[in-house]
Amino acid sequence: MDAAPRPLTEMPDPQYVMVGEGYRIATYSWGDPDAETVLAVHGFSSSCRDNWVSTGWVRDLTRAGFRVVGVDQRGHGASDKPHDPRAYEMRAFIDDLATVLDTYLIDSARYLGYSLGARVGWQLAVDRPQLVSRAVLGGIPDGTPLARLQLDQAKAYVEDGTPVTDKITGNYVTLAERVAGNDLTALVALAEGMRFGEDGDPDPARPPQQPVLFATGSEDAILPRSLRLAEATPNGTFVEIPGRHHFNTPGSRDFRAAGLEFFRDAEN
Repeated sequence: MDAAPRPLTEMPDPQYVMVGEGYRIATYSWGDPDAETVLAVHGFSSSCRDNWVSTGWVRDLTRAGFRVVGVDQRGHGASDKPHDPRAYEMRAFIDDLATVLDTYLIDSARYLGYSLGARVGWQLAVDRPQLVSRAVLGGIPDGTPLARLQLDQAKAYVEDGTPVTDKITGNYVTLAERVAGNDLTALVALAEGMRFGEDGDPDPARPPQQPVLFATGSEDAILPRSLRLAEATPNGTFVEIPGRHHFNTPGSRDFRAAGLEFFRDAEN
């Protein structure tokens, strides 16, 4: 198991960006404002701090000369956490990121996403290709995100503490509860809201055209499906992160090294 990287990056106070429905999205910035930007977007029930700061990603990216703009996605971290499932349709996540980039006066960025953040990144690269020059998509699910979560059990647990019997749902609840400040009602609403609309599944017939590095842990059950998405992407490459499952891949040194090399390749 990797030792915790030291020294870790300081976590600045959030800078809030107002998005379409009046929600506040927490953002963070590190590095030279004139440097090439990496937009870092975390996974379900995580945060910018959890996925990218505590794991050493921000430290390594800034040391490599990049500026990092991190986001707490709606429903997470210091961002607003609506309880309406309709607030979590895919288009809302995409619009949030487009607004963040516009607010920071960034025309195009490298994209770093994990799990839910990778799923949103796929769609951002497809629907707003001018905003994404290249992307690292870690642990991207093939299929509607969180589709295997049993909403009735999750809701019953949140409302009255009814024990969760479904193993996958229990894993998600445990994951959500381990991060201080998480709002379980908002996260269950997110899991429900992501099932709305036509963009729940990443469409292999309509992949991103930019260079994309797909990275998935060797012990992650979604690995074969992630690999198929990489194979369907014209400029896609795939790296398997050894000895990692879905929940601990962000902290892998191998993942960081592969991502940094991929982002640096654009400079050559």
